[in-house]
Amino acid sequence: MTYVYSVMEQVSLKQLFQQEFSKMVAVISKLFGLQHIETAEDIVSETFLLAAETWGVKGIPANPTAWLYMVAKQKTLYHFRRNKIFEQKVVPQLTHKEDINIMPDDLDFSQQHIKDSQLQMMFAVCNPAIASEAQIGLALRILCGFGIDEIAAAFLSNKETINKRLFRAKEKLRQEKVKMEMPAENEIPKRLDNVLHVIYLLFNEGYYSQTQDEILRKDLCIEALRLGLMLTEYESTNLPKTNALIALMCFHASRFDARQTNGDTIVLYEDQDESLWDDDLISQGAAYLGRSVGGDELSSYHLEARIAHWHCIKEDSSEKWHDILQLYDQLLLVNYSPGVALNRVFALYKVNGPAAAQAEAETLRYEEDHFYFLLLGELYKHTDTEKARQHYKKAMALAKTQTEKQGIRQKLDQLD
Repeated sequence: MTYVYSVMEQVSLKQLFQQEFSKMVAVISKLFGLQHIETAEDIVSETFLLAAETWGVKGIPANPTAWLYMVAKQKTLYHFRRNKIFEQKVVPQLTHKEDINIMPDDLDFSQQHIKDSQLQMMFAVCNPAIASEAQIGLALRILCGFGIDEIAAAFLSNKETINKRLFRAKEKLRQEKVKMEMPAENEIPKRLDNVLHVIYLLFNEGYYSQTQDEILRKDLCIEALRLGLMLTEYESTNLPKTNALIALMCFHASRFDARQTNGDTIVLYEDQDESLWDDDLISQGAAYLGRSVGGDELSSYHLEARIAHWHCIKEDSSEKWHDILQLYDQLLLVNYSPGVALNRVFALYKVNGPAAAQAEAETLRYEEDHFYFLLLGELYKHTDTEKARQHYKKAMALAKTQTEKQGIRQKLDQLD
């Protein structure tokens, strides 16, 4: 685990907001209560605004995180004092009095309190009283520090819709009087599923970014790993499926440097330089995969982690692809998705050749998915270059980012 944390610490200043926003909101919300979560967000946003203004003039302090915590504490205490004045002068004249008589002795930004607050926040925003889609949006905002633009892009929506969705989710937290506390022991395994799903989505957005014209957003992957590792530090959430998800993320993260060129172009698996893979992260992934064994639940994370582990072995053996194909067959039964179906077709191609894979792919007909046409292009490029060219062109027309289009253009050039 130590090595994984050391990898995660190698981040730039621009990622400070991504890392610290969720921590600070969690701690302040723990003090205020979730009914005042917008207040916590406002205080943290004001803190970062002041940081941008101050550091732009005086430079970055030696310990920027400590500076942020100190300013956030000052702003929080000021807010409480201001509300105390409001209570004394204004509330007596009101018919309906809010519970604003909260006076903190101190705001605890110790590492343990931050972790405890974030864990409680994870379960609070993933409360089943909130609609599933709203849970994910709220978690991306509060747990992961996503901007509204990024959340809108992830949901293929617009800012206004996302703002309304987040507002309704926060209203639901207030109406249901959801508290920042751990669920009952017997509810944790089921409630944990939502938390793991959000972490999984966050890692996927970083590993294959669609919200920006970037192939890889390591900051989001780092945040997902951080949240996942946090769950392993508590006995009640350190379950086999938790470790399986961390193993999956470690295996994928081990190939960060090999997945893109200096020109920020994606490098396909078969063209990756194995010497750029991170052997230590692969070993960490194998350790977490070992810890995931046990219990009576075979989650999609277990199956995906085993597939990802095979992809950390470059040899192109028959045993490897037969096992991967069987794992995809199981995964389709556990958690069907177009992506899994397409990946299974590629595994089928490696086992039974292009003809069998072409026939299987043609039955899927994911006409709006550029990966579908990209796969067809790959399957036909050695047998029918004209068909391959047509499929690549359709894939490029459907691709959402410039980096995707650039990669497909290179494939067309190779055909020519």
